Amino acid sequence: MAILLPRKTAHRKVKKGKNEGIATRCNTVAFGDYGLMSLDNERVTSRQIEAARQAINRYVKRGGKVWIRIFPHTPVTKKPLDVKMGSGKGEPQFFVAKVKAGTVMFEIADVTDEQAKEALRLASHKLPVKCKIIKKEEF
Repeated sequence: MAILLPRKTAHRKVKKGKNEGIATRCNTVAFGDYGLMSLDNERVTSRQIEAARQAINRYVKRGGKVWIRIFPHTPVTKKPLDVKMGSGKGEPQFFVAKVKAGTVMFEIADVTDEQAKEALRLASHKLPVKCKIIKKEEF
């Protein structure tokens, strides 16, 4: 299982920050024919991204091409169980991608319409956000 992780980070621990508003970038289908668009603002972990990727690849039986448009850059810290309050911030445990409403998270190409829709539907069940399957507008 190849979980996505950043090679280097500028800071080991970061503040939680805000995740509000709608996406102004990564909000169109750029590479594939179909995309999986987020309808909520949420943090998606690297494990969830990997599970969704596996669901897509298993359904299309490694036919077609899949793009992952999000990457987990942000570390999330956690303190061990049964530790008293205070004594600083916990250690980084996992990485998340901050996903805004309107972000296209996955794209797929070179498969039939039914295959693409079903593969993306299966992937959406692995993610903590409500999703919508969108098609590339032909100009």
